[in-house]
Amino acid sequence: MVIGIGGVSNAGKSTLARNLKSAFNHARVVSLCQDDYAFPTSILPKIHGHADWEVPQSIDFTRYREEALRHIGTVPFVILEGIFAFHDPELNALMDLKLFLTLKKETFLERKNKDIRWGKEPAWYVEHIWNSHLEYCHKHPMEQAIILPADHGIDAMALAQKHICPKLVLKNT
Repeated sequence: MVIGIGGVSNAGKSTLARNLKSAFNHARVVSLCQDDYAFPTSILPKIHGHADWEVPQSIDFTRYREEALRHIGTVPFVILEGIFAFHDPELNALMDLKLFLTLKKETFLERKNKDIRWGKEPAWYVEHIWNSHLEYCHKHPMEQAIILPADHGIDAMALAQKHICPKLVLKNT
């Protein structure tokens, strides 16, 4: 089963992927985070001299797709997560389940301003992140995506029982 998890920065995509992996008891789950397939900072597009991680051109989709295809069909679960989870048409077509995490802008701003993994971002760039999300993430084909408000977190076990288990039954019949 291939599960795509997309949504705005700080929506909880990586956390949900980790929690789903735990809910599956780590039963041969491969989880690929798009952040790990970003191009080197030196060649990223720039905005006001700042590396622009918030555009599809920041991701090496060829490498991401190749790694995903290497695992699909060899393990029971492959989780593909990132802000551009649904951007690649080939991978998008292979997804059995698409989860799109949403946040209210206020929640996004609160979380992003606390997030210092890559250092404190200037306010104009935080606003750019939100605007890029609106511009790029809603253009991807999200047919049959389940929209999940993530302002208060997501219960991975409940999600698995409600949306993943029924798909597994259908897939295996």
